[in-house]
Amino acid sequence: MDLRHLRYFVAVAETGHFGRAAQRLHIVQPALSMQIRALEEEIGGPLFVRTSRRVELTEAGALLLVEARRTLTQADRAKTVVQRALRGETGNVRVGFAGNAVLTGKLMNDLRAFHSHYPLVQLELIEMAPRMQGEAILAGELDVGYSPVLDPTVSSQLVTQKIGTWPMMVAMASDHPLASRKRISIKSLVSEPLILYVTGTGDEGLAMLRERTDKELNIAHRVSSTLSVLALAAAGLGVALVPSPIEKVTIPNLTYRPIAERKMSADLLLFSRADETDGAVKAFLALARRDLKEAMTRGD
Repeated sequence: MDLRHLRYFVAVAETGHFGRAAQRLHIVQPALSMQIRALEEEIGGPLFVRTSRRVELTEAGALLLVEARRTLTQADRAKTVVQRALRGETGNVRVGFAGNAVLTGKLMNDLRAFHSHYPLVQLELIEMAPRMQGEAILAGELDVGYSPVLDPTVSSQLVTQKIGTWPMMVAMASDHPLASRKRISIKSLVSEPLILYVTGTGDEGLAMLRERTDKELNIAHRVSSTLSVLALAAAGLGVALVPSPIEKVTIPNLTYRPIAERKMSADLLLFSRADETDGAVKAFLALARRDLKEAMTRGD
């Protein structure tokens, strides 16, 4: 017994007439009669009492009508549920993010836009160090990651995309001698104790400085959270290079100054599985990339 036979049967039962049922189903009457006879043979008895003017249900037919309607309703529901999942309208998306990714605004904009378009999808946010996000995505523990950098040896099973670039700034204690300057040159940082935000197998700030100076750098602290970097800097235990959106964070005795050299910048990356099949995750990525393209077109 298949769903087609049940749909044909219900149409005949509801119309009480093979001709009208055939019109509703958009098939010819002989074909419908043949399908009903096949169903009766499979059931093992008559489902209709046929007269010259109409057909009526037998007792077995009345029982089957109840079950057929229930089965067709459930089948339609199952189809709808699966189709909505494939379109990304239901499900769950687990989003990993590094602390400073929040301050750029891109993550929140993407979450807001996605929830507006897909309100039935559950969003789960998990703060995680950049070096751990790629592994978590490949292990199936995360679906999408927002990170300032990613290990350069990242697996080919991950797709990465730059979704933002911001100039670097110097964070330091408000009473630091360099805080009186409007801009800080890289040369003036060479002898300063540096607080580094470790993001992967290395750290972005240190690589930038080494590209621009041949002198030995004074590494005072290596930490893996944005707040730890800012707390140490505010305490006067060193200076730190941070992306400009971090300036939104107000901490007592902490001052931010732009770097004189304009080419020092920090990137924000969006990454996910290369072979992603989940409808909700694919919808989230499509929306994040579409909004990025629109922002670039506007020149944001």
